[in-house]
Amino acid sequence: MLETAVSLFQGFIDLGAAVMLPVVIAILGLFFRMKPSQAIRSGLLVGIGFQGVVMTVNLLISTIQPALDYYSALGTGYNTVEIGFAALGGASWTTPFAVFVIPAIVILNVILLKLKVTKVLNVDIWNFMHFLVPGALAYVLFGNAIVGFLVTLGLSVVTLFAAQKVAPKWAEFFGLDGTTCTCLGYIVYEYPLSTAINWVIDRIPGLNKIDFDLDSLSQKIGILGDPAIIGIIVGAFLGIMTQQAPAQIITMCMGMAAVMVLLPRMVSIMMEGLTPIGTGANEFVKAHIDPDANIWVGMDIALALGDPTCITCTAIMIPVTVGLSFLVPDMSFFPAAILAEVCYVAPMAVLTSKGNVFRTLICMTVFMYLMLFFASMFAPYATAMLNACGIDVGGSMVTASHFGYNPGCLIVEFIATLLGI
Repeated sequence: MLETAVSLFQGFIDLGAAVMLPVVIAILGLFFRMKPSQAIRSGLLVGIGFQGVVMTVNLLISTIQPALDYYSALGTGYNTVEIGFAALGGASWTTPFAVFVIPAIVILNVILLKLKVTKVLNVDIWNFMHFLVPGALAYVLFGNAIVGFLVTLGLSVVTLFAAQKVAPKWAEFFGLDGTTCTCLGYIVYEYPLSTAINWVIDRIPGLNKIDFDLDSLSQKIGILGDPAIIGIIVGAFLGIMTQQAPAQIITMCMGMAAVMVLLPRMVSIMMEGLTPIGTGANEFVKAHIDPDANIWVGMDIALALGDPTCITCTAIMIPVTVGLSFLVPDMSFFPAAILAEVCYVAPMAVLTSKGNVFRTLICMTVFMYLMLFFASMFAPYATAMLNACGIDVGGSMVTASHFGYNPGCLIVEFIATLLGI
């Protein structure tokens, strides 16, 4: 019976966020007393928009792939294999407590809403991996499924409080009314870190006067500040930096221009589906829980990738990240997969810097260095967890970005180090 439930649950998870999101959104719509037709339409629009975001992000990655390949050729002589977040997320869902902790997270979220402890409804189930990865790590290192369960559940609650704190600024700056970000690593670690960096910059004469943002640039230089033109410039920069052939540079220019234009459009489709859900959630909560409540719907960090500054800074940070990898003491891996994840680091740095490209790049540089440093430092723990979850790289060590920036992972890793595990 349990094996059947686990198998069905795993099968649903394996369908991916593009399938999970429409189903979850439609069910939520029905729960919030929306008409079935409206609930289904909202679910479909969110799913379609998310698919569009994924396709556009994939276009971004394929566009910059020649640059990634150029830098990957430098990655020889390392003893650790670095995998992407998709493989890591899939591995984390295989832990024996996953089938129990996921419904527990949802139920606890609803209870906390009812008790007026939080105003965030986290529907980003695929990114529960931000809680599951540290939980799986704790389970493997300490050999206790209950500890893994509690770590996962506890981090989901921490995320609700952090997401509520970020929500007003997130919604206002990115124009994502009624939503917030519920990706643990970005709102609990990167957001406060970037805020602190901006606080320091504000107190450094000269640096605090540098204000370069794309919106102001667009107003001053006209068409040259258009997102499509900026995309062409960024593509040319990256192509020339990595010594691509002229034809490849032109392809990269057009790819980046398409990404700059398409991402905001795809996000707007998602918002078209999310807005009725947010309205329905608020009406339901005001009628049944708290008349003064204002509910935020927790979503993926990808929702903010439509901001032009995010894409521009992503392209600039790719060569910077490669350079940073050579500055990390005893670096054990080359950041191949991490280069494709740089785009997800941009939104919180952009948000805290209020679109200032100069400050955003400083924040991203500090964050990426720390990510590389800790992912390399804790590779043995990452290897133990990933091997236990079915990822075997033939005896080599293996690591991933989450082990370098997910605060849950960092806490578990430091405790394991103190205990000599």
